[in-house]
Amino acid sequence: MQHKESRVDWTATLQGLVGGILIGLSAVWLMGTMGRIAGISGIVGNLFIQRPEGDSAWRITFLLGLISGPLLVMALGGGLGNVANAPGMVIGEPAGGVLLMLVAGFLVGIGTGLGSGCTSGHGVCGLSRLSVRSLVATLTFLVTAIITVYVVRHVIGGGA
Repeated sequence: MQHKESRVDWTATLQGLVGGILIGLSAVWLMGTMGRIAGISGIVGNLFIQRPEGDSAWRITFLLGLISGPLLVMALGGGLGNVANAPGMVIGEPAGGVLLMLVAGFLVGIGTGLGSGCTSGHGVCGLSRLSVRSLVATLTFLVTAIITVYVVRHVIGGGA
């Protein structure tokens, strides 16, 4: 049996590592300085839905940071991002079309409401606080993602 030689894309690996460290540090900073959890659904939801008085400035700053980071990378020549296993290709229009992407985003929004948070809130912040609820939520996200990939790739026959 011959083994296919696998190559590790160290640039992408290091970018992921640095990005993960920065996400962790920002979550610790937000918790340490403001006592807030860096869950995106909570930050956005409370900015646009509940609007607590005097609580908007840090939320707007946080969201501007999320948007400005990728814009800065693009301005420095980083492009739109590489597609996995295809360094010459960049992320472009969604494969299923914009309407499908909007429907998927809407469903994710409903899910974050039902799950009392999103993957960043539960996975990064909740697990670090040893929250049992966040552990169950994160395991649910993971198992659902595994099942979805299996169904799309092996049952339906789509995907890469």
